[in-house]
Amino acid sequence: MNKHPDNASSHPLDLPAEQIATGIISGRFTAEEIVGESLRRARSVNATLNAFTIIREDEALASARAADRAVSEGRICGPLHGVPFAAKDLTPTKGDLTTLGSWSSGDWVPQETALCIRRLEEAGGILIGKTTTPEFAYASFTKSPRWGATLNPWDYEKTPGGSSGGSATTVAMGVVPFAEGTDMGGSVRIPAAFCGVVGLKPSLGRIPMTILPSVFDNISHFGPLARTIGDAVAFMEAASGPSDEDIMSLPLNFSGKAARSGSLEGRRFAVSMDLGYYHIQPEVDAVMREAIRRIRDLGAIVDEVPMHWTRDVNDQWFDLWCVFMSAFFGERLAEHQSHMDPVVVAMIERGKDANATDYKRVELLRTAMWRDMAKLFETYDALLCPTCAITAPSVDECDDDYVATLPNGRFAGLDMTCPFNLLPQLPALSMPAGRASNGLPVGLQIVGRRFADEEVLSFGAAMEAALSLR
Repeated sequence: MNKHPDNASSHPLDLPAEQIATGIISGRFTAEEIVGESLRRARSVNATLNAFTIIREDEALASARAADRAVSEGRICGPLHGVPFAAKDLTPTKGDLTTLGSWSSGDWVPQETALCIRRLEEAGGILIGKTTTPEFAYASFTKSPRWGATLNPWDYEKTPGGSSGGSATTVAMGVVPFAEGTDMGGSVRIPAAFCGVVGLKPSLGRIPMTILPSVFDNISHFGPLARTIGDAVAFMEAASGPSDEDIMSLPLNFSGKAARSGSLEGRRFAVSMDLGYYHIQPEVDAVMREAIRRIRDLGAIVDEVPMHWTRDVNDQWFDLWCVFMSAFFGERLAEHQSHMDPVVVAMIERGKDANATDYKRVELLRTAMWRDMAKLFETYDALLCPTCAITAPSVDECDDDYVATLPNGRFAGLDMTCPFNLLPQLPALSMPAGRASNGLPVGLQIVGRRFADEEVLSFGAAMEAALSLR
């Protein structure tokens, strides 16, 4: 077990993102001072935990100096002015090596930055580096043939989760207040849970998804990894909103005020510890039950409800995921198969063999799941459940170690997130619920009504102080 760093506010970089920007604009400290400390921490974290593919030393410092000039010249500054952040190696950024964790990408340097990152930069944010991901972001463990394994900041023998593991590690270690991630099956929420930070899968279309070959994919989301709910809200304020770059982006404006304010008094929550079929690690169960007790103490009504889902949910999501991998990355096999992760190769081949009728029939399962949730929302404001069924596993394991059905019929799965990628319109937030008896973080997942991202974040904000790991 390795000691997690003290998160006491010993440097202005440890302040919330909006306070960093306010401090820079008011002249209490400079963007160069903030970004310089962020880069120093990034180098240190990379040396021990392998969380970055590149660190943008020169570019970030140049942007910081430009931000300080803007302040001295009295120019209008954005709400994230001078705030450092990180982006995932899956997401194109102009002028930066972007590999998707794969040798098959060569040394691709995009000529355009993805809209999500452009919006963060337009709000004043400064990109300090690109973070590690498994090849094509396929796994719950962040390790790839190209970049190796990223380690968990709470225990260097454990995984930080995936596929946004580099971003989660970077946030947990205080390098940046928030980082960009992507979530197709839990890839924001899993590492958020394992690293003890906040992670949001927004409702489909709240942040335009512009980095895939298709704009009609309906399981993929951008989302923040953040130190606090407030920092996740700051990310959403900057990154969300409609754009013709994504036909499925929603014509909804994000309300930071609504997301930050709220009370649990009289709110009704359903809780399912297992979604009807998971085997839950006893340490996770204990933390969750203590979290529920504290939520009740805040005035909420929390009822444990039966769920009747089965591992068909995970199996059919996996079928969709294999087709996704095959459709978008399958052409790389011909030239690069020998340098690719064998699991990725197997998934692509499985996707190529998929039956189109079976693929379409997954919608029947999704329909039944939605009807269950719609019925639940007639009585409750949100569903609570663990983010993951276990605490962070060994860095040497893989997803295939978590697909067994136990003799008692329970599913020995890792995450409890992919069900809610099959219901993409429902926002799903992972927030720290506490630490297990083994010292590792446990995540609480809050699943809200369609497009009610602000409400889910407001629930998290009301719970944060009571459940804080820190």
